[in-house]
Amino acid sequence: MFAPEDLTRDRFLDGRLIVAQPRHGYRAAMDPVLLAAACPARPGQSVLELGCGAGVASLCLGWRVADLRLTGLELQPAYAALARDNAAANGIGLEVIAGDLSRMPADLRARSFDHVIANPPYFDAGSGTAAADPGRETAQREATPLADWVRAGMRRLHPKGWLTMIQNADRLPALLAAIPGGSVTVLPVAARAGRPAGRVIVLARKGGRGPFRLLAPLLLHQQRIHTRDAEDLTEMAQSILRRGEALPISS
Repeated sequence: MFAPEDLTRDRFLDGRLIVAQPRHGYRAAMDPVLLAAACPARPGQSVLELGCGAGVASLCLGWRVADLRLTGLELQPAYAALARDNAAANGIGLEVIAGDLSRMPADLRARSFDHVIANPPYFDAGSGTAAADPGRETAQREATPLADWVRAGMRRLHPKGWLTMIQNADRLPALLAAIPGGSVTVLPVAARAGRPAGRVIVLARKGGRGPFRLLAPLLLHQQRIHTRDAEDLTEMAQSILRRGEALPISS
């Protein structure tokens, strides 16, 4: 477990959430906030987050949508405990289960959900240099194949339920190949106009019959180039990252 001196307390949604995170381990930034904004959950529904880390995505979603039944699955017990503490500190109900999605805990195998959300590791096993911190390395480098994340999520969904994922843009072909049909929507996320997308958000509806949709990119910054050390978020990015509003992208 993390000692108090090993944690920072970070502001999300302009301070509407205060989340403890490891000073030197895996630290959430804007990606889980975008993930939460893209999930089309409605009050009273159930949501499972695969790989919930310190709980940022689930807590952002729980802050935005009232009366959700939130569950997180986290491989690393120290992060699972941190997610529980963060949920309690922010007054948001979040059940956190420590376990491996490739060997789904029996309790979760017996349940299904309206939504599954996930921010899987972005780097495959053979790429790049390993992070010095083991927790950060586990969170960022793929040990369980991306296709297994998709399969695990789809199995936990009710019919017509939604799988929502955020991933590196270069992993989009693998992500789409793993989705077994259904309605699929892809939202590219680019830092600035004219820049390639760095991330993609993918929504897939289990058993859906709608056409594939590729949306116009979500732009995060107003200026085409970085000219000064000041925030220049677009209005849409501000509504998501600062005010916790939804991304209306589900069909």
